[in-house]
Amino acid sequence: MATIKDIANKLGISVSTVSKGLNGASDISEALRQTVLDTAVEIGYTTKKMKKEEHKKLCVFIENMDYETNNQFGYEIILGFKQAAYRDKWDITVLPINPTFQMQEKYDTYMLKNGYRGGFLLGFSLQDNWMSQLNSTTIPTVLFDNYIRKNPNVAYVGTDSFEGIDIAMEHLISLGHKKIAFLNGSPNSMVSEQRMQAYLDSLAAHNLTFNEKLTAYGYYVAESAKYHIPSFLAEGATAILCGNDLIASGAIMECSMHGFRVPEDISVIGFDDLPISAHLDPPLTTIRQNRVELGKCGYFALSGLINHVSISRTMLHAQYIERASTAPAKEHKKTV
Repeated sequence: MATIKDIANKLGISVSTVSKGLNGASDISEALRQTVLDTAVEIGYTTKKMKKEEHKKLCVFIENMDYETNNQFGYEIILGFKQAAYRDKWDITVLPINPTFQMQEKYDTYMLKNGYRGGFLLGFSLQDNWMSQLNSTTIPTVLFDNYIRKNPNVAYVGTDSFEGIDIAMEHLISLGHKKIAFLNGSPNSMVSEQRMQAYLDSLAAHNLTFNEKLTAYGYYVAESAKYHIPSFLAEGATAILCGNDLIASGAIMECSMHGFRVPEDISVIGFDDLPISAHLDPPLTTIRQNRVELGKCGYFALSGLINHVSISRTMLHAQYIERASTAPAKEHKKTV
C-alpha cells in the first residue's frame, strides 16, 4: 500500500512537504500542492482520514439535470441513492457542477483532497472534461447513463433503453402506426445514441422504412418540440415517439397549435414517467424509469466498487405505462 514516504521519494521532496500538500497547508504553493495530490492519485495513496470508519463520505455530482423538486428527473434518483447509503451510515454531498468546474479541478485530486471515497455522476455528456479522466481513475465511480470501458473502478447504471424504445414502438405499431417520428434528446449523449439505435432497430425488425425526415435530435426540454414537430406533421407522421416526457409535453402542445388533436389525429408517447405525465391533457402514455431504484442501484454498485467488487453494468427493465395519448393510426396526407 502506498505511503507518504513513497510520494516524497517519487517527487524528491520531504515527507513534511508531502503532508502539507495532502492537508491543504497554506505555506506551500498551489502548484506544488497539486503535484502532491496528482502523485498521490497516481500511486494509489489513500489518506488516513479516508480510511477511518467514521469518515465515510460520498459525493453525487450533477450536471444538466434538474433535481431539487419531486417533479424533476434527478430528484428521485438522488433520493434512492441517499436512502440506500443512509443504512450504511455514509455522509452524502450533492454537488451541482459545470464544465468550468471540471476544467479547474481534476476529478481524482478533487476526490482525494476532499476525502470522498466514491462518486456518483449524473447528467454528464460524453464531451465533459471529467469523462476522459475516468478512463484511468482509481476512485470508485458510478455513472448514470454513461459507460467507461476497461476501467474496473467505474460502473454504469441505467434503464435498458433498447427495451424501452422497442416497447414503445411495438405499442404504436400494434395500433397501426407506420409513420412514426422520433424526437430524440440531446446529441453527444450515450443514452440518446442508444435510443436512436433502438428506434432504427425496431423499424427494421417490423419491416418499416426509415425516413430521415421523421427523426431529429433536440434537447430534453419541452421547447425542443416547436423546432421539429411542424416538419414531422408536414411529412405525414401519425405518431411521435419522444426522448422524454418533457419533450412529449411540448409535442402535445405543438400538435394542438397546428390543429392536430392528441390522440384522435396523432399519437404521442414519452419516456421516463415523470409526475407531470399523468396530469397532461391528455395524460401521457410513456415508458417508466424507476428512478428511486436507479438511485439505489447507483449506491449498490458504488458500494461494490469500494469493496473491490469490479461491477461493470447494472441495468433496470423499462415499464410500459398506458394512458390516453395514443390511439389507432389515422392516416395523414404528406404536405409540401
